[in-house]
Amino acid sequence: MARRIEQFQSVIDNWKRKDIDAVLASMSEGIVWHFAAAAEPPLVGKTAARKFLVRFGADIAEIRWRIIHHAETENRLFVEGVDEYVTPAGVTISAPYAGVIEFDGDFISAWRDYVDVGVMRAQRNGEPITSQVTQLAQRPSI
Repeated sequence: MARRIEQFQSVIDNWKRKDIDAVLASMSEGIVWHFAAAAEPPLVGKTAARKFLVRFGADIAEIRWRIIHHAETENRLFVEGVDEYVTPAGVTISAPYAGVIEFDGDFISAWRDYVDVGVMRAQRNGEPITSQVTQLAQRPSI
């Protein structure tokens, strides 16, 4: 019954192509997306999600986002992964994270990513990727 992970992998594949419309097509109109839970307020609705994806995508040259582990129920998917990308300036950002994705029918209605934005900020500012992040990021993905 690996249905939800297949749906989410489609979101990842669409984002890797920077197909914002396809990413948004997987979300409900009233999506509540905590892209950095506890660090930033959530995005509410597809309009807010689109603005975020356009802004975030403009600072990405290559996307290497991947899932390492997952578990799912009928309407909820839990993932552990690595949000990794390369900026247009050639800086690699690598951030291990955990996420919870909730579905209403075939659409993502809630999405919470738990990520240390300080790790991402430090890498963006030129600090090297730490050994613990490297160890987490080097694990095989599904």
